[in-house]
Amino acid sequence: MRAMLKLLFAVTTILFTISPSTHGYDPLDPYGKMIIKWDLLHSSPGHHTVQVKIENKQEYRHVEKPGWKLSWHWVNKTVIWDMRGAETTEQGNCSAFASSETLPHCCLRRPTIVDLLPGTPFNMQVSNCCRGGVLTSISQDRINHVSAFQMALGSFPDDPGEFTMPYDFDIGVPGYTCGNATSVDPTKYSTDKGRHKTQALATWEAECVYSQTKSSQSPKCCVSLSAFYYQNIVPCPTCSCGCSSSHCVKSGVVPSLLEQKHDPNEVVSPVVQCTKHMCPIHIHWHVKVNYKKYWRVKITATNLNTMKNYSDWNLVVLHPNLNDVTQVFSFNYKPMTPYNKYNDTGVFWGLKFYNDVLLQAGETGNVQTEILLNKDMENFSFKNGWGFPRRILFNGDECVMPSPVDYPRLPNSASYSSRVSSFVTFVLCFLLLLV
Repeated sequence: MRAMLKLLFAVTTILFTISPSTHGYDPLDPYGKMIIKWDLLHSSPGHHTVQVKIENKQEYRHVEKPGWKLSWHWVNKTVIWDMRGAETTEQGNCSAFASSETLPHCCLRRPTIVDLLPGTPFNMQVSNCCRGGVLTSISQDRINHVSAFQMALGSFPDDPGEFTMPYDFDIGVPGYTCGNATSVDPTKYSTDKGRHKTQALATWEAECVYSQTKSSQSPKCCVSLSAFYYQNIVPCPTCSCGCSSSHCVKSGVVPSLLEQKHDPNEVVSPVVQCTKHMCPIHIHWHVKVNYKKYWRVKITATNLNTMKNYSDWNLVVLHPNLNDVTQVFSFNYKPMTPYNKYNDTGVFWGLKFYNDVLLQAGETGNVQTEILLNKDMENFSFKNGWGFPRRILFNGDECVMPSPVDYPRLPNSASYSSRVSSFVTFVLCFLLLLV
């Protein structure tokens, strides 16, 4: 019977708690998206100046190293003569310009653009460039969530040279799908300390949205639970992130230098420590103390990926008592209220230069915080798993939760269950005696 209940709870949990963000829409961040904006600043036959801006308008998803790699497909035979703030990964075949004094920067029909690195000479920079393609989320940093670059465009000798907006955009970050650009109101620029405004000749925008299933076929994190009133730890569900142990390493073992060597410009596949859940990230939620007017929770995030440090990481937690947070220790915290009426979700991230980097697997590969929450006596309870989170996301990806039937239980609920069982046994024995 218990096995059937577990199965029923598991199916119910899957049906009702799978995040719609896995399919491209996130109710926790309904307006979250990446915007690619093109401003046509100057245009004459065969000569065009364009400014491109990539803006991360997501509350908690960010772009970490190796950063964005923006690509598109030119409609006409367009070439990039010069760039500031970014560069293409390849020049392509520019033999058609062999007689020119200088060759174009890129002659590919489908160029791939990357951000310049920090420390780039000033004459190669533009505003909001040169961070290696890294974009923060707007919750964590409202300054560094934008990248920009400028291009001087031309055309092949046999092309009329009119500017046509490209298509088939790709931002080069796993999980994102981009649409084609649409015309919007021209961007306005302020000059002379805001006293004079200019505007682009034309502006287009393309939107990119995230899908967890497109990013990875398997989850990337899991959650375990414990409480001061329950003697056991409820572990992450077995095989939360896969069952293959052929590419894992034993705890305390460092992968060989050959395995660790990789292209810094490419996303590295995780090499995780061998566990029953096989997840790169393990989140633990512990109900620590119960006071008269408050209760305290400890959250620990452990990195089991031996190949990666997680910079500017964040956690999103969904729990009804987050509407009354008294204090958060050693983490930054921001409530998320996408619908204004409800305040049950918050985003947590590390303090700059203290714990904003979750180091690769090892003794220092974890970060932790404690949260002090005020009790709302009308709703507060430790019964039926109320003290545990409804959802947890790490870096924008949904973490696998234990089945609700396995959540830590209060001792009296266990004793009550025991008393009911004893009573049922007594009644059955009495009926047998009567027969």
